[in-house]
Amino acid sequence: CGLPLCLRPARGSRALRGPMSVLLETSVGDIVIDLRTEEAPIACKSFLKLCKVKYYNHCLFHNVQAGALIQTGDPTGSGTGGSSLYGLLYGDQARFFEDEFRRSLRHDRAGVVSMASSGPNTNGSQFFITVGDHAQEHLDDKYTIFGEVAEGLDVARKIGAAYCDPDGRPFRNIRVRHTIVLDDPFDDPPGLEVPDASPPPSELHRQQDRERLADDEELGGDGEDDPAAQDEALRVKAAKSRAEVLEMLGDLPDADVEPPKNVLFVCKLNPVTEDDDLDIIFGRFGAITSCEVIRDFKTGAVAAEGTRTPRCQRRRPRPRAGFRRLAQLRLHRV
Repeated sequence: CGLPLCLRPARGSRALRGPMSVLLETSVGDIVIDLRTEEAPIACKSFLKLCKVKYYNHCLFHNVQAGALIQTGDPTGSGTGGSSLYGLLYGDQARFFEDEFRRSLRHDRAGVVSMASSGPNTNGSQFFITVGDHAQEHLDDKYTIFGEVAEGLDVARKIGAAYCDPDGRPFRNIRVRHTIVLDDPFDDPPGLEVPDASPPPSELHRQQDRERLADDEELGGDGEDDPAAQDEALRVKAAKSRAEVLEMLGDLPDADVEPPKNVLFVCKLNPVTEDDDLDIIFGRFGAITSCEVIRDFKTGAVAAEGTRTPRCQRRRPRPRAGFRRLAQLRLHRV
């Protein structure tokens, strides 16, 4: 074992007799995990102590594979972060610990808890729970099994059924809110700092909730489980987040700014479009007092946006955005 002596669980000690358990309070419900201290003492000790120092609080379930597994444990939510207990104590050179494979432990049912890794001996803080009843033999002898779900398998399966994007990230954030160590016979290693209370959400967590639906955000109506409603809510949140960035950059006076009701955005203009062309095209829908095609101030080419303002709003199409060539025509009503 490459770990310092103070971190090696002693065989035959009380730490290796009887089950140890951790309660994960998630935004969907509670999950109790019994740890396999005999078969994976290094992984169990790291996991227990990370739970004890509230390392997992606010972590996203960032990888959900329907009918297979759910993954969490990365404080960054990116799937590439996280450190073991040993990395927290001794620096980046001890970020990962070695695999602990046992032929008696297989990914053969739902509720198996394993370390997530990117290769041999790269176990950090991330872990996953299987949610499929079938055997997943491709996981055997690649990922260290260190526990099993004792209670709350229905909660894990509910997370596994969440509506996700193509990368497996739920559209509605699902988090580990708290971790409670129910039994920890391992002695705390020197230098381990245990907080008195759960840490508050960081700016990263708030940013994640601005980009996605927050775990406690209500859609209203009957849209809670409707993928289309979640898509629409996520689209609105993403647009709001981008507007806030533009406001910080000074490109927008206010993130909540809206175009005047008598201004129409027209998309996909031909690069040779002139102001008079727009007047001819849109004049049949109502009187137009002015047209303006936004152009690059250096090249004079049609820029990416423009508006028009019609006299009559009855036929006014809704503003649209996101096209490469967007003409902005100001058609002021009289």
